[in-house]
Amino acid sequence: MFKDVFGLEECYRDPNVARYGLENVLFPVGTDFIEIVSPTRPGTAVGRFLERHGSRHGYMIIMDCDAPRERQKHCERLGVRTASLIEHADYVGVQLHPKDTGGAMLEFNCTSDGEDPMGAYAPAGPQWQTAIRQDVTQRLVAAEIECPDPAAFSKRWAEIVQKPVSGQAEGHFRIALDSGEIRFLSSANHQAVLSGIELRVTNREQVLLRARHLNCVDGEGFINASGIRVRLAEAA
Repeated sequence: MFKDVFGLEECYRDPNVARYGLENVLFPVGTDFIEIVSPTRPGTAVGRFLERHGSRHGYMIIMDCDAPRERQKHCERLGVRTASLIEHADYVGVQLHPKDTGGAMLEFNCTSDGEDPMGAYAPAGPQWQTAIRQDVTQRLVAAEIECPDPAAFSKRWAEIVQKPVSGQAEGHFRIALDSGEIRFLSSANHQAVLSGIELRVTNREQVLLRARHLNCVDGEGFINASGIRVRLAEAA
């Protein structure tokens, strides 16, 4: 549905994730990405996550950054353990332990020669730039985390990502990134979950019409896609 509803184009399927019992597909949204992963055998971490959450919610927020190993050391000083370290010749990925982040998975990664947002990004394949389509969906505005205590959770993540929390006075909690932001929403869930994203689109009603044809718009007007809620913002 990411093609049919949001007009996005697949850029890569990573054969290396097969070692984890997964298959995946990535869609560029400008210089950001939506990745969908699916287990191919029993007993995978992703499979257990889907079982716990009834096939709902996103699995991980991944941030491309400078010096992920330095960020790993910073997190260790905060008492945040590394769940997995992925290293290739041109790539480093540091996945943090969800029990130490508060529940939602978080990864820092970096690709050699990837300083330019339009440059190399190993997880997205060698020619991901050719798959960018922005006539329907222009950019990824935000990732949304639902948690029982947004104030405390956003403070913890601000320490981890080394960015300030804004909006406290208005009762909103968000961390602005170089591209987009993370929002922290109140929820009765006992554990924090990546519940949704916001996309900026050229024509909100046309996107909703496409989604209604697939019967994936809920009563609040949000689109349900691959277990997450998609909020739409129309371009000015």
